[in-house]
Amino acid sequence: MTISSEALTTSTLDEYLAEHRARVEEALAAALPEPGSDGEAACPERLASAMRYSLLAGGKRLRPVLCLMAAEACGGSWRDAMPAACALEMIHTYSLIHDDLPAMDDDDLRRGRPTCHKAFDEATAILAGDGLLTLAFEVIVKGVAPASAAAECVRILAEASGPSGMVGGQMADLEAEDRAGEGLDGSAAELEAIHRRKTGALLRAPLEMGAVIAGAPDEWRDALVRYGRAVGLAFQIVDDLLDVEGDEAKLGKRVGKDSGHGKWTYPRFLGVAGSRAKARQLAQEAVAALAPLEARGGRLRDLATALLERES
Repeated sequence: MTISSEALTTSTLDEYLAEHRARVEEALAAALPEPGSDGEAACPERLASAMRYSLLAGGKRLRPVLCLMAAEACGGSWRDAMPAACALEMIHTYSLIHDDLPAMDDDDLRRGRPTCHKAFDEATAILAGDGLLTLAFEVIVKGVAPASAAAECVRILAEASGPSGMVGGQMADLEAEDRAGEGLDGSAAELEAIHRRKTGALLRAPLEMGAVIAGAPDEWRDALVRYGRAVGLAFQIVDDLLDVEGDEAKLGKRVGKDSGHGKWTYPRFLGVAGSRAKARQLAQEAVAALAPLEARGGRLRDLATALLERES
């Protein structure tokens, strides 16, 4: 398989990621319903505004960018992968809206500004999350070709975000918080099982979806899934470290909230130094997983290392 000319670039990793983030921002804005209350098929203005407020609030856009990168690494085009990339960010944003609600993490700040339920109200925030969740699958079905690839992407995303993936991980996380509140402690192994679902599943899915859209051979697809499994857990460990040591201004959200809620975190079980060592080990595993892609995996290798140094 030949590499698409679109994947060949001499830009730095930061420049490359910035280019893809800009493309994602443009595509997300175009995919959202416009505010309007007229007509049977129109999206109510307040709902459209809340969806737009949360989805276009910025952020790393890591999940959609991973999808574009995986497609390119497998010889495909980022343009073909963009609908799937947008769907991934819609699912991620819906999960953040719901996670911030008083019944969940009860946060009032996200990406440096009021959370959706603070900017609007709780009912509107719930519906904005519901709207983004369902719109995600519409975007895939309408935008990904051929139909067999669209169907496979729907399956991957549904499994990653559903009761055995992200949603199941969120439930397990809440149960762990309850146990901690009762004075019961867990283990690093239990925490890993939670985060493989809560965070990791939605970081593996973009890589597999990108491979599917590019028509990658099974060996490359499997390599990207292994990479995503390692990177997803490393990302969560760094997230836990930032909650302990991060700069609130750079993060755009409160720090210290996990320990304040009694949540299980990697620093709690492994300590700060042990958590850093675990993240480095996982980054190395991610890099090694990409061996079948040879030079095609260069950008993804660089990203695995760069994620260890992130400050937001």
